[in-house]
Amino acid sequence: MSNARTARLSRRGILAAGGALGLGAVLAACGDDDAKSGGSAGGTGAAASGPWTFKDDRGTTVKLDKVPTRIAAFTGVAAALHDYGVEVEGVFGPTKTKDGKADVQAGDMDVSKLTIFGNKFDSFNLEQYAAFQPEVLISTTFDDAGTLWYVPEASKDKIAKLAPSVAISVYDRQMPKPLQRMAELAESLGADMKATKVVEAKKRFEAAAERLRKAAKARPEIKVLAGSAAPSVFYVSGSNYSIDLEYFKALGVNIVEPPEEAKKATGGWFETLSWENVDKYPADVIIMDDRASTIQPADINEGTWKALPAVKAGQVIARSPEPILSYDKCTPLLDNLAEAIENAKKVS
Repeated sequence: MSNARTARLSRRGILAAGGALGLGAVLAACGDDDAKSGGSAGGTGAAASGPWTFKDDRGTTVKLDKVPTRIAAFTGVAAALHDYGVEVEGVFGPTKTKDGKADVQAGDMDVSKLTIFGNKFDSFNLEQYAAFQPEVLISTTFDDAGTLWYVPEASKDKIAKLAPSVAISVYDRQMPKPLQRMAELAESLGADMKATKVVEAKKRFEAAAERLRKAAKARPEIKVLAGSAAPSVFYVSGSNYSIDLEYFKALGVNIVEPPEEAKKATGGWFETLSWENVDKYPADVIIMDDRASTIQPADINEGTWKALPAVKAGQVIARSPEPILSYDKCTPLLDNLAEAIENAKKVS
């Protein structure tokens, strides 16, 4: 497989299946040959009435007679649009936890009012989607081929026939770019980007970025490791491709980087470690995958984990590998990491 296709495989494995690189993930990634080739980013917004046009990150331009209101979107995208005042009624992706509460990726949405076409990876109710009569489908893409995140490989062609799609790329770019693109999309759908709430949120984001830059510059010796826990293995992410880690690194954060050879099997995304070897990379702060598909730090019972200096020092915080792309939701990610670096004891 090509590197891009291998990247899709690993992304589907760790992000969707909670770290289990199963046969379904392999087949889904390797069968993705007919995805559209990537295009340059760019977008045009229309007013909240009249014809609607938007050029997405695949280079695809979607044109409709009017601004769409029957929107189906990946849950995280819907949560971002919600923060800008654009309400999405139909979603797919992690939306509700097992106890019926809002998944972390649902943000501030009232999940009880949503039509959920599928709550987990490779789950998408096509009949329900057709009955919803969507005007447009919006998702993110984690590769340079424009693969729509959480749209099942087996039914993607049938899904595509029911409504045009829009993709916002979260692949191999720093966080500000997809944030900008999501804001442009929201504006095209009628969001007021001059609203005080929106303007202030962006200012807070910029302030948080500057805080993180200063913290990283003041304490370059603090090593930050990005981890994700599964029952039998532990993943260490490199800064390649991920919008948050690439941005943190650009701001000066000392990210623990597994060597390229160690990440080769996953297309450069991450290294897979056994729990016995979880101490392979010394770290002062550990940022852990916060999604419901992964094991959370409080539930990790491995002795090797509990023995890690950063864990013993209480220097473990949450990380959102699939951040909700609004300035409001991304700001805490920067502030929390800045605070962790500012207050961290050197333990590695």
